[in-house]
Amino acid sequence: MSSDSLWAQSAQKFQEIFGESWQRVLHAFEQIELPAVAGAEAATSIHLAPDKLQALQKQYVDEAAKLWAEGLQASQPPADKRFAGEGWASNPVAAFSAAAYLLNARTLMGLTDAIEGNQKIRAKVRFGVEQWIAAMAPSNFLAFNAEAQRKAIETKGESIAKGMANLMHDLRQGHVSMTDESLFEVGRNVATTEGAVVYENDLFQLIEYKPLTDKVYERPFVLVPPCINKFYILDLQPENSLIRYSVAQGHHTFVVSWRNPDESLAHKTWDDYVEHGVMEAIDVTRQITGASQVNALGFCVGGTILSNALGVHAARGEHPVASATFLTTLIDFTDTGILDVFISEGFVRMRELQMGNGGLMSGKDLASTFSFLRPNDLVWNYVVGNYLKGETPPPFDLLYWNSDSTNLPGPFYAWYLRNTYLENNLIKPGKLTVCGEKLDLRKLKLPVYIYGSREDHIVPINAAYANTQVLPGKKRFVMGASGHIAGVINPPAANKRMHWTRDDGKFPATLDAWLEGATEHKGSWWQDWSDWLAGHAGKQIAAPKRYGKGTKFKAIEPAPGRYVKQKA
Repeated sequence: MSSDSLWAQSAQKFQEIFGESWQRVLHAFEQIELPAVAGAEAATSIHLAPDKLQALQKQYVDEAAKLWAEGLQASQPPADKRFAGEGWASNPVAAFSAAAYLLNARTLMGLTDAIEGNQKIRAKVRFGVEQWIAAMAPSNFLAFNAEAQRKAIETKGESIAKGMANLMHDLRQGHVSMTDESLFEVGRNVATTEGAVVYENDLFQLIEYKPLTDKVYERPFVLVPPCINKFYILDLQPENSLIRYSVAQGHHTFVVSWRNPDESLAHKTWDDYVEHGVMEAIDVTRQITGASQVNALGFCVGGTILSNALGVHAARGEHPVASATFLTTLIDFTDTGILDVFISEGFVRMRELQMGNGGLMSGKDLASTFSFLRPNDLVWNYVVGNYLKGETPPPFDLLYWNSDSTNLPGPFYAWYLRNTYLENNLIKPGKLTVCGEKLDLRKLKLPVYIYGSREDHIVPINAAYANTQVLPGKKRFVMGASGHIAGVINPPAANKRMHWTRDDGKFPATLDAWLEGATEHKGSWWQDWSDWLAGHAGKQIAAPKRYGKGTKFKAIEPAPGRYVKQKA
């Protein structure tokens, strides 16, 4: 009998075996049950669309039979960076296992797409399956990773020894190393823009930055970073620092540096962060500069808190902010992207019971959650490199910042989950009471600059655009390329990526409709924003010669201050 006939018979037998396995997989998949989503009375079983199921089965059988028929002779490493390298290319068994894994992975994801009914259940199943698929990749195990095995042989076992040392190091520090953290120090080679802390309370330090120009705009500029991360994402290196850029453009710049909460702050609430955080920072800045109004910027959660502060001011008939910039900020929480898989009445209620009256949400837990939103890039990539190959990850300031996690006070966190992600109350006039005032964002008549990143998985671009439908004042919306961080930290000098603007002043109901009239520009959006901000900054005056003002607001310590150096 010829070898071709043998392979044909093998392929036929494989199809018979696979038919039985397919039925077992389907039976197991259909038995999956998830906790009831909000509004459901009972757990919901998963059902698959018959037409999609039939098409998927045929596709899988055909591709599996073809892979089996080709055998090891034709196996080449698949086009997936996890299976790149000479080790995979020179080992047909490894290449075959990678191809089989990817086929199974595609099929499992296809099964999630075939789920009928509730979209939220489909998203939850998809997220869980993605996590399982990412974890089970053959590249994650030394026994199957041909590239790691090759390196172990070439180094005579040294890579394995180094990998074990890396593993013990990461176990001691409590997180997977994404970069060589020993090469960075806050205040030495990150967060180095010159300035001083001129005010502090138990929630934040206010940093005033030294002017880089002889004259500054009369209206000072206050940046509100997210309290879920540390502010120096806006001041990593001089060449990519948004803070330094604003100072160089002639803005008298102040930045809120949130304290990393410990048990002494475990009782702090959302109202505290609004009134004794953002509103107090704005008030102190006005006292120091003598300006009646400031320009403000909020980034991510910082923008959400800023929107609340502006709402409280408006309810009180106060207008201390002349213009506001919102960078990748959620105000309308209708579309929260992948994070929606975590949100349900049951989950939020559990958090309220755990920490609604006091406690801390661990920064390490938050960081881990965000990393697993992109498991291959932010988790398993480093498991393979650090532990299986014994490599030291290269120095990267952004990933150092990403690992420098912060805690959140439990009451703040629980309020945030329920009133934004779960119930979307910020856009409901009069629904929320914040700092004793009923919020109505329709009262915010100030001009706003709204920026969203096209590939953002934290604040989806449609959600960023939705702010144009909520905020009633004169608006400018800009969309940039890339994600939540890389899209924002994109200095003009790098001349990277692109951004889109529209100058006719129209904001149709959807982003797609807005894009029909938008213009694409090469490079950073920073200059566009700087030109817009200058139009709201007033005349230029002599730059201050010293930090603070009088005896009340003296320089306490050099920037970046001690709050940002506190570890979770």
